[in-house]
Amino acid sequence: MSLLWHFATTAAQPLIPFWLRRRAARGKEDPARLEERYGRGADRPEGQLVWLHGASVGESLSLIPLIEALAERLPNAHFLLTTGTVTAAKLAMERLPEALRGRVRHRYAPLDTLTFVARFLAGWNPNAAIFAESELWPNRLLATKHVRVRMALVNARMSQASFERWRRWAPGLARRMLKSFTLVQPQTSADEARLRGLGAKGMWPSGDLKLSAPALPHDPQALAAMRHDGPVFLAAQTHPGEEAVVAEAHGLLRARHPGLRTIIVPRHPDRGAELAAALGATRRSLGEAPGALHIADTMGELGLFYRLADVALVGGSLVPHGGHNPMEPARLGCPILLGPHTHNFAERVAELLDEGAARLVTPADASALAAAVDDVLLDPVLATTMTTAARQLAERTTGTAARLADEIANWLRPDTTQPAPETEQEHTSP
Repeated sequence: MSLLWHFATTAAQPLIPFWLRRRAARGKEDPARLEERYGRGADRPEGQLVWLHGASVGESLSLIPLIEALAERLPNAHFLLTTGTVTAAKLAMERLPEALRGRVRHRYAPLDTLTFVARFLAGWNPNAAIFAESELWPNRLLATKHVRVRMALVNARMSQASFERWRRWAPGLARRMLKSFTLVQPQTSADEARLRGLGAKGMWPSGDLKLSAPALPHDPQALAAMRHDGPVFLAAQTHPGEEAVVAEAHGLLRARHPGLRTIIVPRHPDRGAELAAALGATRRSLGEAPGALHIADTMGELGLFYRLADVALVGGSLVPHGGHNPMEPARLGCPILLGPHTHNFAERVAELLDEGAARLVTPADASALAAAVDDVLLDPVLATTMTTAARQLAERTTGTAARLADEIANWLRPDTTQPAPETEQEHTSP
């Protein structure tokens, strides 16, 4: 199967320039940096280099605490961060601490053809490679293994649907890729079971690397400017089908909370104009003063809106998307509401519900959502209890980045030999 993928991607190479130019025309590629997608543009610094790859925003941001922890342990090392999207590149480099920016270089990841990946590896010659979540690309992984670079798969995810597809269509290829990792650190016990089922070795205890990240940042001046005398209900990272429910719930709540402001942060800000027109709402991207219903169609400001909110719905959970990270509002002391679709963070959600740190909105309709918001707004004791429980849980579940950094730093010490990935021992404790 790996040969079939190699031949298919090689055959597709003549079409790639046209495909990249089309993506660039739609704003999905940086037109000034298309060469990086071919594996070109290497500018390797002297000394040790750790390559970290996160495809999109969530994956790349989850790597920042690991970069920080590795930088402490490897004071002379440099880091190469690759991403697959323009937005991820922008946010990841913005979120890097100022002190690290001279040690971290960003490039767009080479597309998964053997020619591009081999060119990238020859130019950058990394000493270790770290991939986030579910980045299983055959040419990239097998070529990196071929040049004997140790690899880690961190914050690893394997959904049931992906597991079934790999098991049915390419079990041998999945096994080869997963066995190429020296270390596999799954997010949850369910991910661990599925990864083991496909042949992963070198397994670490589960843990969510995103929980090691600092609280989402904010602009204090913007926070002061947006303070509101009445209650604020936030719907964060919403998807199509959710905004109409939120707007209807807002209408129901206004009868009891006439000063209520509802802020909707769409997962994809480019939907802002469409949503504002449909809901009769103001838009932050246009600099409009917030109305009773406000669309926050900007990037990188979620920390601001969680700090403004008296209660927040985590989006992607009213529709079958699976929900977004509920620990982001938990860290910021914001009472959390969740719809019934939370499979992306099932274990974290179960812990939040067990601790009384979150409430489930079911059925996923406007009446149930309005009732849940109403309960929190009318009961300060309930709101405080939820906030305290959420903060305590967030504090207990940190530390994954430090443990991983200890292990990976050991790979780069001069006295550390490099066994073949297949012979790595299981890690029963970090």
